Amino acid sequence: MQSPTKPNAFAPLAALLFGVLLIGVLQRFVPFGPLILYPFTLFATWVHEMGHGLTALVLGGRFDHLDIYSDASGIAFSAIKPGFRAGLVAAGGLLAPPMLGATLLFLGRKGERGLLYGLAGMMFVSLVLWVRTLWGWGSVGGLLLLLLVVARFAQPGLRLFFVQLLGLLLAMDFVARMDYLFVAAGEAGGSMRQSDVGGMAKSLGGPYWFWGGLVATFSALALLASLYSIWKSIPENTQPVD
Repeated sequence: MQSPTKPNAFAPLAALLFGVLLIGVLQRFVPFGPLILYPFTLFATWVHEMGHGLTALVLGGRFDHLDIYSDASGIAFSAIKPGFRAGLVAAGGLLAPPMLGATLLFLGRKGERGLLYGLAGMMFVSLVLWVRTLWGWGSVGGLLLLLLVVARFAQPGLRLFFVQLLGLLLAMDFVARMDYLFVAAGEAGGSMRQSDVGGMAKSLGGPYWFWGGLVATFSALALLASLYSIWKSIPENTQPVD
C-alpha cells in the first residue's frame, strides 16, 4: 500500500515558477507587458526610494521626502555627511528591492497575511511622512489599498501567491533595470541626475560599473537563495510500504 501524499505539496513552487515565467515574458516579449506590470514597477520604485531614505536615517542623516513620477522613476531627498555614508545611502536604494524581495520569498509561507499588513503599514507611514507628489500619493495609496484587500479577503493560497509575486518582482527588479546599474547618470523626474552607482563610485571609489556588477551579483544570489529555500521546503514523497 502506498502512503498518501499531500496533493498541494508542490503548489508554492508551481506558483513561484509561474510567477518567474510571467514576469520574464511580460518584461521582454509581450508588447504591452511593461504596462501590465506598471503598478508593480511603481511598487519597486517606492521600495528603492525608501531604501535610500531609511538608510540615511539609520546612518544619522535626514530623510526629507520622496517623489514618484508617472514614468516610474523616483527621487529620495535626504541629507547625509559626505564620504562613505553617502555611498551607503546610494547603495541602500539599489539593495532594498532584492533584500525585501528575498525576505518576502523566505517568509511568505510562514505568515503571508502579516507580511501584507506590514507592507501596508509601512506604505501608510511613508504617505504621512515622506511622499509628496500627487502621482506618488495615487500610486502608493492604490497599492496600499490593494495589499489590504488581498490580506483581508483573499484565500490563503492566493495570498501566498501574491506575496511570492511581489517578492519575485522585487528580487528580479535588477533584471528589468539592468541598464541603470551600468550608467554614471540616469533620468529621473524629467532631468538627468547622477546614478546610484555613480554616487557609490564618487563616495567609495572605483569605477561605477564595478559597483553595478557587485549589486547585480548580490541581487542574483539573493534571488537564487530564496528560490532554493522554497525548493528545499517542499516535503519529500513518502516511500511506498508493503
